[in-house]
Amino acid sequence: MDRKLAAILAADVVGYSKMMESDEQGTFERLRSGRKELFEPEIARHHGRIFKLMGDGLLAEFASVVDAVECAVALQCGLAERNSSVAEDDRINVRIGVNLGELIIEGEDFYGEGVNIAARLEHMAEPGSVYVSGKVAHEVEKKLSFGFEPLGKHRMKNIDEPVSVFRVKVQGTPKIRSRSRRRSSFVPWAVAASVAVLAAAGGAWLYFDRLGTPASGSAPSIAVLAFDNMSGDPSLGYFSDGVSEDIIAGLARSTDLSVIARNSSFTYKGKPTDVRQIGTDLNVNYVLEGSVRKDADQVRIVAQLINAKTGAHVWAERFDQSGSNPMALQDAVTERIVGA
Repeated sequence: MDRKLAAILAADVVGYSKMMESDEQGTFERLRSGRKELFEPEIARHHGRIFKLMGDGLLAEFASVVDAVECAVALQCGLAERNSSVAEDDRINVRIGVNLGELIIEGEDFYGEGVNIAARLEHMAEPGSVYVSGKVAHEVEKKLSFGFEPLGKHRMKNIDEPVSVFRVKVQGTPKIRSRSRRRSSFVPWAVAASVAVLAAAGGAWLYFDRLGTPASGSAPSIAVLAFDNMSGDPSLGYFSDGVSEDIIAGLARSTDLSVIARNSSFTYKGKPTDVRQIGTDLNVNYVLEGSVRKDADQVRIVAQLINAKTGAHVWAERFDQSGSNPMALQDAVTERIVGA
């Protein structure tokens, strides 16, 4: 069995199925054009090779990890430029993951954990962004002008050890809007409320010392589920998801926690599932779940931290805030954090 060390770039199109359903021919033509005019030339220019094409994505290998990261950033910048002259519904938005690892060679194809991690990073990435593994960030951080934002360690499906994840920060790299205008009014709420939950949840980690760390001695692991929308307003679903996403991002920055990726924990959204089963499925010690209610300009968030092994509640708290000043809650919580 032949093996080699290489950098793997994984990319896929966001919302591919929906785009094909609404305009199959047009989507196909735009994807083919993007591949021929941008992806293939850029990958070749950075000394890479596409070894697998899927309907909505591709995998490419690079001998140099520096080339792989530079190529990923060039692709996102190139896509943003192409999208600037295209109607919003016709834009092609892509997520990219880059990993460095040992690969199994089979003909013209590659397999193994190195490829799997690149694919998992791509699934985690936000539209228009590039996520890389810790191996990649540490290898290139002093060789490139890009910054790397640590997102903490994440457990990934079929990967034994948690993987350190970083987001590439590039001056001027456009952030692709992934939420509709209808959702924008809830953004300040998501920020303020999620900070509050994070602050209180941070205090809940003190319980870990009393409950004991995992037998393996590894960092405690947690899955943050999609918060339930308990109101009759469908648009509040965007807000409740935003709260959960911000909590995941905030907790992931801690090196003392292993946080399950959103794509894994959100698979239980809207499904009645025993927390202990979730703990078994995702191999986590704790689960954070919650709900959001809205009445006029009043929002209430209830969050609960649960021991995934026993199903027992470790901590719970309720947050109420008037819509007249959503950032007031954030200021109050910040004072609590500083004074802790």
